[in-house]
Order: sequence, then structure tokens, then C-alpha cells
Amino acid sequence: MKKTAVVTAGTAGIGWETALGLAAAGLSVTVVGRNAERGAQAVDRINATDPAHHARFLPADLASLKEVRALADRIASDHATSGEPLSVLVNNVGAMFPVRQAVDGIEASFVVNHLSPYLLTELLLPTLTAGAPSRIVNVTSGAVALAKRVFDAVEPPGSYYGFHWYGRAKLANLTYTLDLAARLAGTGVSVFAADPGGAATDMTNGTLADPKIVSPAFRLLWPLVRRKFERSTSGPASVAARPSIAAATDDALADRTGIVIGSRVSPVAPFRPATEARVAEAVRRLSERYAPLTTG
Repeated sequence: MKKTAVVTAGTAGIGWETALGLAAAGLSVTVVGRNAERGAQAVDRINATDPAHHARFLPADLASLKEVRALADRIASDHATSGEPLSVLVNNVGAMFPVRQAVDGIEASFVVNHLSPYLLTELLLPTLTAGAPSRIVNVTSGAVALAKRVFDAVEPPGSYYGFHWYGRAKLANLTYTLDLAARLAGTGVSVFAADPGGAATDMTNGTLADPKIVSPAFRLLWPLVRRKFERSTSGPASVAARPSIAAATDDALADRTGIVIGSRVSPVAPFRPATEARVAEAVRRLSERYAPLTTG
């Protein structure tokens, strides 16, 4: 029976390269994105490589938790009907906002970078468990190192700085990833984080040129900070996708879980705050409050 994979935000950049790599590895890939035209183009480009199984596109705006729920229902229904296992879920979605935005009253960076992949994963756990052995891959970021580590509320105290708030949302998701791995131990569902190390993508092109995305202390060193940003996001997306592809397909990772695959495509030590029980509990409370698994 063929193995299947779902890649979110897979119409361009790192997500598309990940989908391409999984298709080349023999998986039947579903690409998720919000733009139908870009989705069709992405799938056509994958299918032009003559993979073992044709890729398909499913539309969803992953900034909307309502659409995340509908997407999960569609994927679960499709697999229940076909009987094919869901072998891999890659939560590649990510976004950074130079100014504060909200989605349905919730700060947008926390929604897109954590609540959206959290909710999709939780809703698909029955499907992933039924298809075990299976893998969940959550794409993380080095920005976690500059994040506020307080999760008493969705929004941290103080002024809004896009890069730091992006890092905080990614820290929440990394913490959830490691916590989920422990929770699912013994189920046949392995959970990994993959750090792409940065690449030139739609998110990084332009956004990281604005000094307002960092706190005033970093703004004082903006010429140095900006050059570091530019260097770290100048690589090709094909290279940045390798950690995700390895986490999803490497046979050496069979029966392993709770591992961070670094930008050099090898296991690395997780960012220590993401392993702390108090942080995991705080993230769990926020996730359950703002993205409940059932509605009504």
C-alpha cells in the first residue's frame, strides 16, 4: 500500500521543496496552500518530475482555525474512504508580521506558527495513529533563542516586535512538539522538529529588512543584525528543506521520536526551555483554550 504525506504551505519555498523531496522518495503527496493557482502550479511542477504517485492540492487558509478544522475533516475523510494510511504530516506553515495583526481576535503570529499546526496535528492524530508507523514533522526556527519564554497569555507583555513574537510562537510549537513526542511514545507515531536554518523565501524576502521587527536593543546594532539576517536567509530552499525530508523519510529514525533535526541534517540538542515541564504545561493550557479540539 502506498505511503502518503501532507505538507502545509507547500506551494512554494521550503514547503514545495519538501513536497518534491517526499514525492521523489515515493510518497503520494498532498500539498496544502491558500492560493489555488499557485497550488495547481506547484502540483504540476512536482508531477512533471514523474513521481511514483501524482501529487494533489488541497486549498486552506491556515491562518483560519475554521479552515484548519475543515482541512482536517477532509483529509481524515479521504483516508477513511481510501483505506490508505496517512504516513507523514509536515507542518511547514510559518509567517512573520512586521506589525501586529489579529485573526479572529487572536494575535496572528501565534495562530499561524503554533495554533494552526497544533490543531491540525491534534485533529489528525486518529488518522496518523491508524496509519502507524507514521511521522509528524514540525518545522522550527532558530528564532526561538530570542523569544520571551512567558506563556501566561497568547501575547507576551511589552511592545510588539515581529521577529521576537515569531520566535515565541515557534518556541511554543517546539515545546508542543517535544511534549507530543513523549505523549505518543509507544503508539507508532514518531514526532520530530526540523530546523531549516533559513532560506530565501516569501517570508524572509523583505520582512527581515525592517528594523521595527526587533526590539530597540537590537535596533541599536541593526547594521550587524541585518547582515546576520541576510546571510542566514540567503540559501536555497532546496537545502533548507533537507531536514524536513530527512525527518519524514530517513530509515535511521525509525522507532525514534522527540528529536530535533538541525540544519546540517543531523540530530541536535533541543533548545533547553522547550524541554521544561512548566513551559510545556503553559503552552498546553493556551493551546487548549484558543484552539479547542471540539467546538460549540
